[in-house]
This record gives sequence, structure tokens and C-alpha cells, in this order.
Amino acid sequence: MTRRTTPRTAPGHWPGTARRPSSPARRAALALTAVLLTASAAACAEPDRQRAREPAGSSGAPAAPAPPAGFTLVATGDVLPHDSVIEQARADAGYDGYDFAPMLAAVAPVVSAADLAICHMETVYGADGDYSGYPAFTSPPEVAAGLAATGYDSCSTASNHSLDDGADGIRRTLEALDAAGVAHHGSARTATEAATPAWLEAGGAKVAQLAYTFDTNGHEPPPGQPWAVSPLDEERIVADARAARRSGADVVVLSLHWGTEWQTDPDERQLTLARTLTASTTAGRPDIDLIIGTHAHVPQAYEKVNGTWVIYGMGDQIAGPMFNHYGGHDLRGNQGSIGRFTFAPPAGAGARWEVRRAEFIPQFYDTGAGRLVQLPAALADGADRDDYREAQESISEAVLSRGAAADGLTMAGR
Repeated sequence: MTRRTTPRTAPGHWPGTARRPSSPARRAALALTAVLLTASAAACAEPDRQRAREPAGSSGAPAAPAPPAGFTLVATGDVLPHDSVIEQARADAGYDGYDFAPMLAAVAPVVSAADLAICHMETVYGADGDYSGYPAFTSPPEVAAGLAATGYDSCSTASNHSLDDGADGIRRTLEALDAAGVAHHGSARTATEAATPAWLEAGGAKVAQLAYTFDTNGHEPPPGQPWAVSPLDEERIVADARAARRSGADVVVLSLHWGTEWQTDPDERQLTLARTLTASTTAGRPDIDLIIGTHAHVPQAYEKVNGTWVIYGMGDQIAGPMFNHYGGHDLRGNQGSIGRFTFAPPAGAGARWEVRRAEFIPQFYDTGAGRLVQLPAALADGADRDDYREAQESISEAVLSRGAAADGLTMAGR
């Protein structure tokens, strides 16, 4: 099946057929997929056209539906536009608005080639040029268009910064993502929206993305809106995952904003939640199929827990120069990983969609250039940069620190 993404068209509704315009990279990926599928598609296309011409009562039998094909899913870390990032986007737009696509361009081939791509939008959006970075973030709404142009299908929006500008910040953020055709979950404008996953579709699978955060920096939900941001609560997460299954989800993906900032090792709460959430089953089938984590600002481990892949932390994808708790400039704050998982259809009735290939790709936001770097590709293409080599080594060490290589996780070049 060629790539098909169906963002939610209205809160509480199953996705329709409306699709956002594809980026050039995504159109190229689609074209390539179409060529590869031509041989098998042609075998059934001509008989279908012949049957369409046959009169009623002919002996032609309806074609059987195509079996599920499987799909690839990529996920990336925190999009955290500090003042320097906002200024870079302004410069890239020729000082007429903001353009975030150029700084993300290096990862667009990986993101747009995947069947589904999930990002993490850590901040909320401002309005009328009133934008700011740390400590209370209000980002330009043009971030959403940059994410869509890169090839993202959905974003988690639950973070400790989700209430930096109250209900207005949430509304502006979700309106901009809607306008860009990017699905979302984790913050909400209504109770119905809060209870509705980001619905996606690829390779014959219906995928539900659910997002939660451990904290909102002490900000209380807006009056009368306790559902505005989804809290990291084990019982609620399991209940939501099971509800998504009942609504038809073949694959349930959790986006969790959790962990301890600047700590490479996952903390005890991450480890405990990973064990309990992946152990949750219904009729012998796991309720959750993949966990992707954000927040720590540094790359953390991937691990297969109870047969389910968990990324404890992907690190930052976009951020300005980062300073740790000791006030020192810490390059780890601009390091991250792309997780890429290839799902295969169930082996039988009642079985889960299995991850048959698990990969990571190290990435680095070069604050001097204002550009994201896909490290293996840059080094393979001749970049003679010690900082790139050191970043790739540091990311790989963190990602593999809990034995994921033994379960088949590999580093991909592109």
C-alpha cells in the first residue's frame, strides 16, 4: 500500500479522506513506491477494469481486498524554538515572516519517506509577532507549516510548556497544526478532542497516537478545562489505549513527556512505567505497541520491554544553545535520535502488528549554522567535523546503553 495519512478532520470523528498537500520529498517517495508496486498492481488492475465493462450478471467475481502491507513509522524529539531558533527562521524567510523548513531540510528525506512520521511540539504558539523563547515559550505559528513541509503527519502536544500561554496558547497551536494538516494529541480545546487520539492510517493499519506529560511547570488547567492537557497517569493511559483498540486501532503509539532533564539514564519512574504499560494486555494482546519519549533534552536509551519497543528519550530535535543545571553550555542538548520502526501485519487473528525492524539515526542541531544535521549521512558525504563524529558517538552510546543491540536495534545511515 502506498503512503496514506488521514489526519483527524473533526474532534470525535474517524479520519476522512482529506489529505494535506505533500511536500516535494514526500511526492518523490510516493512516486518511487508506486513504481515498485506497479508489477503487482497491474496484475489486478486490468481485470478490475474489464469487470467494470462487463454487463450485470456476468461471471466475473469481485476482487478480494488487498492484504495489509505493513508500514514504517519514524519519530523524533523535542521541537523547542528558543529566541535564536526563531531569529534563524525569520532570516530564512528573508525577514518577511518565519520559515522553519530550511533548518529541518536535512531530515526531510527520512521523515517524508516513512509511511508515518511523528514529531513532538513542545511549545505553544503566539500571535501577531509576540514570540519568545525560554522560560515561557510562545513560538511563531509558522512552525506547523515547517513540520508539514518536512513530512510529519502528527505531533504530540503534551509537555511541561503546554500551558505557558494558557488556553489561548493551546488554541493557537492546534489551529495552526490543523491548518497545516498535521494531526495532534496531548492538548485540547474540548473534552471530546482530549479523548480522541490522533488517527493515522498506513499499510492497511489504523494507528492511534496518544500523548501525555508528567507536568505543566506548576500551571493549573484553565478554569473549567481540566482536560486541556493530558496528564501522565498510568490508569488513564491504559484506559485510553483500550478505548482506541475498541475504536478500531490496530497499532497504539504512546508519546510520553517524562524523565529527568540532563540525565542520560532513564529515571525510576520511566523504568517503572515502561514495565507496567508494556505489560498491560487485553485478551492476551498488548494494549500498547510502541512508546516514544521526550523531555530530558539529551538522548536516552531504546529498550525492548515485555516485547514492546520503548524510546526513553529522543533528545532535542530543534533547540538553541542549551545550558545544563550547572550553567554550562552542554552540547548534548542539541543531540537527538530519529527512531524508525517497520511494522508487519499480524501473523494470525488476535495477534499484534509486530516490529520487524528497529533502527535509529543520530541527528544534531548545529546552532552555528542554524541547521539540523543527519549525522551518518553528513559524515558519509564527506563532512570532516570532529563535533559531528563526537555527537554521533555520544548519541549511539546513549541509545544502545540498555542492550537494545541484542534485540536487533541498528543504526541506519539514512
